[in-house]
Amino acid sequence: MYYLSKELFFPNVSYADRDGVLAIGGDLSSERLQLAYTSGIFPWFEVGEPIMWWSPNPRMVLFLDELIVSKSMRNILNRDVFTVTFNQNFRDVISNCQNIKRNGQNGTWITNDMIEAYCKLHELGIAKSVEVWQDSVLVGGLYGIDLEHVFCGESMFSKVSNASKVAFVALVNQLKIENYKLLDCQVYNPHLESLGCREINRNEFMRILKKE
Repeated sequence: MYYLSKELFFPNVSYADRDGVLAIGGDLSSERLQLAYTSGIFPWFEVGEPIMWWSPNPRMVLFLDELIVSKSMRNILNRDVFTVTFNQNFRDVISNCQNIKRNGQNGTWITNDMIEAYCKLHELGIAKSVEVWQDSVLVGGLYGIDLEHVFCGESMFSKVSNASKVAFVALVNQLKIENYKLLDCQVYNPHLESLGCREINRNEFMRILKKE
């Protein structure tokens, strides 16, 4: 594991350990976060812990044409139960992602410092959000980092059934229109798999990220 200093630097992702941990320390400056994401690295740590930087192998991704939309979800989308917007309430989205209760988790990995750091990236046009509304109330959404050909999803939330799925589908459809290569989902979970995401080798992910 590499210990970061104030120098704006990350080691090659091939040095990540078996769990995907690459480095520890550093800061959450906009410059370091931009360097991290363009290098295939993301921060993930809990309150009271030092900043941990990850580059897992394999990597969970969605190739946009592989999105799975169930029949029941198609019915929900066709009924216009929800209204979807983009980049209208970034801070509210990330704050809801921080506060929402999740099964099997104690607390959150989204610290207050991370919220401020990602809000700065949003001001720079790099961090973006999808909002899902029902009767003018924010009921779901997601946020992530826009690398212009790859979108790195960070977290999502849902206050009513299916709201986060609606955000996910809306994001994928928009990425398709703009000819993105893939949606980075970082690490495996069965919910993402049900939407068509799959694991690929980190080397393949890096080739796509670096446009090789």
